Amino acid sequence: MAISTNASFAIKQNKLLSVLFGSRLLLMLVGFLAFLAFWHFAVDVWRLPRFSQMPGFFTVLKEWLNPDPVYGLSIYTAEYYTHIFASCARVFVAFALATILGVPLGLFMGWSTKVREYVFPVFEMLRPIPILAWVPLAIIMFTGLETPVIFLAFLASFFVTTLNTMLGVESIDESYFRAAQCLGANDRQVFTNVVIPGAMPFIFTGLQISIGVCWFSLVAAEMVSGQYGLGYVINNSYTNVRYPTIIIGMVTLGFVGYSTSAMVRMIGNRLMQWRMREIAMSNS
Repeated sequence: MAISTNASFAIKQNKLLSVLFGSRLLLMLVGFLAFLAFWHFAVDVWRLPRFSQMPGFFTVLKEWLNPDPVYGLSIYTAEYYTHIFASCARVFVAFALATILGVPLGLFMGWSTKVREYVFPVFEMLRPIPILAWVPLAIIMFTGLETPVIFLAFLASFFVTTLNTMLGVESIDESYFRAAQCLGANDRQVFTNVVIPGAMPFIFTGLQISIGVCWFSLVAAEMVSGQYGLGYVINNSYTNVRYPTIIIGMVTLGFVGYSTSAMVRMIGNRLMQWRMREIAMSNS
């Protein structure tokens, strides 16, 4: 009886170890630890020339977790969360506008040849223009401090969302359109039941890229014309030689950006459960 008990315990232990060592969480932790170790050794131990002005890992961590921070920004200060909330609010508005406008435009551009011929040349001419080149026009066109920043973040996100949606429609197999027409579906039914579901994987892939691009452009815009936000923190810290605060702003931006991208991915997976079942059936 004791032997069987020990055997079952050993089996459970082996399963637990296999789950732990084979999990994505462990691989993520190893990656983070390798990055942090390189940062610590490059700055504090080896003192490499290119890293001589950078703050060390423990210096940044001490400032970040300090109830009375030297440079006035840590997890214990209200200002820290004010900057996070300001950036998140701007990204939410810009990303929502880009999704509301970009997805329908991309669907129509991919489905209708006439719409694509009218819109796509102008779209492709404007898309390569860097976001920073739009800053003077944004300041001239929009009043206040918030609207230009949101516009710049929206613009970058809009182009990515529209283009991926259009490519999603173009990727749909022509046989689906012919089958729908043979069954007597009209244009509205084809658009609703074929175009939108068929483009959905590309749409959510584009939205994941779009929200990342939205963060990129937002930080650039906040550096130019913002008074609050993580981009403002990074630029202001550099101007005032507060190097630990630069790293705090960058790391916070990474965490918040990753969280928003993961939320979009979760929503997409939930709305596309039919796609997962289709892939599973095709592999079986």
